[in-house]
Amino acid sequence: MVQADKQEIGIERLAKEERAESLLLIANPFSNQPRLDGLDRLILIVQDGEAAEREIEHWLWEDARVQVRRVSREILESWIVGSSNRGSAYWLIQGEILYDRDGYLADLRRRLLDWSSLIKEQKLLSEFSRFVKGYLQAKQDLEDGQVLDAYSNVLSSLHYWAHIAIVEEGMHPELTVWEQMRKVNPGIYKLFEELTTSTETLEQRVRLVLLACEFSIMNKMETCCALLIRLIESRRKAWTPAELISHPDLTGLSLELSVLLYLLVKRGCIREIAKPMAVQGSGFLELMYTSA
Repeated sequence: MVQADKQEIGIERLAKEERAESLLLIANPFSNQPRLDGLDRLILIVQDGEAAEREIEHWLWEDARVQVRRVSREILESWIVGSSNRGSAYWLIQGEILYDRDGYLADLRRRLLDWSSLIKEQKLLSEFSRFVKGYLQAKQDLEDGQVLDAYSNVLSSLHYWAHIAIVEEGMHPELTVWEQMRKVNPGIYKLFEELTTSTETLEQRVRLVLLACEFSIMNKMETCCALLIRLIESRRKAWTPAELISHPDLTGLSLELSVLLYLLVKRGCIREIAKPMAVQGSGFLELMYTSA
């Protein structure tokens, strides 16, 4: 039996799995990091419901090493709008759709290529949340006298700022993001160079980049948080954090929601109200969020 026949039989078997909705084949999926993965093919199985217990399998087809990976729709979409798996956008755009029961992958690919407004807003919100987290952690590290940790966190923050700039240009962040930034936004690339190669002391370099980050956060807050602000404004009744994070437009996003809400309140983009809690006599007030 030739190799192509074996592959077809293997793919047919995967497509017949009870919960399989779609199959995506990616040749050379780890081209930018072969030393990290050492695999030649990736088969992504989108499943109905949560991912299976055996999420990842490694197969050998003749001389090809294949990773079989099972994910839910929610996980795949969280990869695309987040930064936990930056190769996922490349996989979806470049991969071959082998099976697509309800047309889900084809529609997701179309939305990704066309930069649907929801995907772009989710991506900006997710990257901005990480941008803010790295900046605040670096500031705290400096206050605690932990300069090396501050350097590490401000570098991470700068990384997510770069992602935001790339998304704003209608592009997807690549794995080699700083080569991309050299062309897309020389200003942020210059900050990266100042942080990593300047002759100033480490603390001076960190403080310089922190100032730039702080200015950018203030400037980009409303545009990057547009999805969250609009969601809060979508009803008259105030929202609890739990209600916000469980909304379909935010489900699956890795957000520092408490920090974002605090900053938006300070900026006057939304309003914070305090209501007595349901438990009488507790003395606690519940903070909720509504339109400004």
